[in-house]
Amino acid sequence: MSHWYVWSAIVAMAAVTFLIRALPFLGARWLKGSPRVSQIGVFLPPAIMALLLIHSVRELGASSPQSWWPALVAVGATLLLQILAGRALVSIASGTVLYMLWLALA
Repeated sequence: MSHWYVWSAIVAMAAVTFLIRALPFLGARWLKGSPRVSQIGVFLPPAIMALLLIHSVRELGASSPQSWWPALVAVGATLLLQILAGRALVSIASGTVLYMLWLALA
């Protein structure tokens, strides 16, 4: 394998990665006033939070009820923060930190 082949593969991968990451920003100008994008913007954060919740607690049923408390408290805190603050990133991060701290200190 020649050096030219390796470098051309690296450059091609870098270009594709850059284009994939830049595409949403380039398309944002045309999608800014779209009612469909506005609808997705309202629907997507709760849907992502629901998927994270399902993924996080799906295996709690197989474990003992004592191990449910950290997850239940973290989920409750996340829901409460989301209702009060309405900021998905703050809610998810706070619930995750609370859960991880509980597990680390237990």
